[in-house]
Amino acid sequence: MADEGLRPIIVKRVNKGGGGHHGGAWKIAYADFVTAMMAFFLLMWLMGSTAKGDLQGIAEYFKTPLKVAMSGGSGAGDSSSVVQGGGKDLTRKDGQVKKGDDPEIKKTYNLQAAHLQQAEKELEKAEAARLRGLKAKIEEAIESRPALKQFKKQLLIDITTEGLRIQIVDEQNRPMFALAKAELQPYTRDILVEIGRALNDVPNRVSLSGHTDATPYASGEKGYSNWELSADRANASRRALIAGGMDEAKVLRVVGLSSAVLFDKQDPFNPINRRISIIVMNKKTEESASKDGGTVEVSSETQARQELAGAAAR
Repeated sequence: MADEGLRPIIVKRVNKGGGGHHGGAWKIAYADFVTAMMAFFLLMWLMGSTAKGDLQGIAEYFKTPLKVAMSGGSGAGDSSSVVQGGGKDLTRKDGQVKKGDDPEIKKTYNLQAAHLQQAEKELEKAEAARLRGLKAKIEEAIESRPALKQFKKQLLIDITTEGLRIQIVDEQNRPMFALAKAELQPYTRDILVEIGRALNDVPNRVSLSGHTDATPYASGEKGYSNWELSADRANASRRALIAGGMDEAKVLRVVGLSSAVLFDKQDPFNPINRRISIIVMNKKTEESASKDGGTVEVSSETQARQELAGAAAR
């Protein structure tokens, strides 16, 4: 029993070698490190090659991304395109350079010219309304006065491109003037006096022209002809308009056209071709008439011959 108490206790220790398997955790750590270094060097390269304006745009985007996306700006790219910005020139400091060779089309607007055109249109509308009102007033005066209403068929009133045109035409048995003369019939004078009163209601200038039919004057072209007769009749009408109260300064032009401008081109001898035409001119026609030579007035047969002789000499 004593021997059993002295028996030695043996402890076995196992020492493992250092060359055993350690697993793959180090590989994952190394891959993360390499990826981080690549990202770092890529960031440094981008910062070195990006223009200052683009860097400011990128910084602005990260500060207020919604504002830049909505309104665009330096570094925000072309807001009208799905593919943003870009360009060939990386040395630019501000904004982007459009890729492509198409020239940029710039639209310019002349606001002053636009305002002038609008003002001219408004003036034309106002003038047209004024002339329509004058037309209605003259027609009303003719309808309200029995002495004038009976000559309604001889009064032709219409709106033309030149303005308001009032034509007083002959009828077979009711001429405006004495036969082959520039003497107004009493009823023609009444009509012209009434028209003269109405014309002062508008600021527009007036043009008068006398017309005859194609029947030659008795003395022929060598003496007093339809040219002189038409001019004298136009001037006699001018005097009747002024007697009615029309301001003399309103008359811009008085001309005799003989049978050069027929009313009835199919029948040059129709009495309707004998007429007086009064045009209340619009602004455009007035300016054109002023440039073409102004007023031509003849008050007598002698002056008519002198005017024609002077025109032939020129």
